[in-house]
Amino acid sequence: MGQAPNKGLFFPEKIPVYSSVELRAMLALNPEELSFRIMQPYVSKSIPDEVLRHIIADTVNFPFPLHALTPSISTLELFHGPTLAFKDVGARFMSRCLGYFFRHSNNKVTVLVATSGDTGGAVANGFLGVEGVEVIILYPRGKVSPIQELQLTTCGENITALAVEGNFDDCQAMVKSAFIDKQLRKKYQLTSANSINVARWLPQQLYYFFALQQWNDVDDPPVIAVPSGNFGNLGAGLLAMKSGLPVKHFIAACNTNDAVAAFLQGATYAPRPAVSTLSNAMDVGDPSNFIRILEIFCQQVESVRAAIAGCTITDDETLQVMQRIYRTNRYLLDPHGAVAMLSLEQYLNHHEKQRGIFLATAHPVKFPDVVERAAGIQPDFPPAANALLQKKQQFISMQPRFDAFKTWMLER
Repeated sequence: MGQAPNKGLFFPEKIPVYSSVELRAMLALNPEELSFRIMQPYVSKSIPDEVLRHIIADTVNFPFPLHALTPSISTLELFHGPTLAFKDVGARFMSRCLGYFFRHSNNKVTVLVATSGDTGGAVANGFLGVEGVEVIILYPRGKVSPIQELQLTTCGENITALAVEGNFDDCQAMVKSAFIDKQLRKKYQLTSANSINVARWLPQQLYYFFALQQWNDVDDPPVIAVPSGNFGNLGAGLLAMKSGLPVKHFIAACNTNDAVAAFLQGATYAPRPAVSTLSNAMDVGDPSNFIRILEIFCQQVESVRAAIAGCTITDDETLQVMQRIYRTNRYLLDPHGAVAMLSLEQYLNHHEKQRGIFLATAHPVKFPDVVERAAGIQPDFPPAANALLQKKQQFISMQPRFDAFKTWMLER
């Protein structure tokens, strides 16, 4: 269903909790078996175990390497999937679940998704050619990178891209309004593929377990810095921690769209319109998944603030850390990973005996102009990105108003 009928978000009735002994045994398993053990309690009897195993095998069939940059800082590279972004995990899991549920249905399901960058590409790739499913992607025109736009607009088949003349919050508001509109729900069987959908959100906890599999000392767990926009990724990490995964502390690494970071530092939570930054996938002024984070901590604000540090990084700081890490390590950061890297550095400067991991959520090739500004070079194009350059874009321009979107949907 995506969004719940009362406009809220679905949340697990119970979070599985593993003992330290169980966790050590699980971390010794191969990634597919570990993933099955983590996801099975959430899936329960909705999908047979043998089908779930096949879904998971397709979901995590690429590497998630942990790469040491300094003695105290490592990066978990989440960009080795088909669309070069961390969202491949959730999108592949969800698309295969929907394919299973609708395998014998005569009714087509329509997936609506708003994207600030990587979600749309991952969803388009995950659902391309899936029978019985059509995908409509809304993205802010001119506010995603060239590679991201190619991933959204070159699929064709059952994928339709809408270029909205606004920002991500406009796209997200239009999608949310569609889910509660009676006329649209009468005409369409709608679901979402943003992290508001639990099937997209829950599997994102898997790579936190993969990180700890590669961490050299489970008795001295890491601090983990997460680039944060709509806050699904951080929420999934916190869910893993609540299940027993050893994590010393989390950092919500934000760009100047920092309503949650300010809240974590003691301010009243005050959503505000998104502003454009170099780390565009994090340009979210009113993140949907923040309410899930509050629910993980049973709405106890002080518990939230005790578990998560908030950090704000400017565009200038982002460019500076990208330049410095390339100069000293010959390692290219994308702007989102750079925000997380600097946030982790700043935290560790005040906690000198601790070590940490930051999530590299997208391949730097998705942001060639930013990388060139910072490092003075163009990133090498992997084969998956090269192929996109040969394809023709297809998109429909859309004003940032729900009435325009609704009219288009009803007249299709």
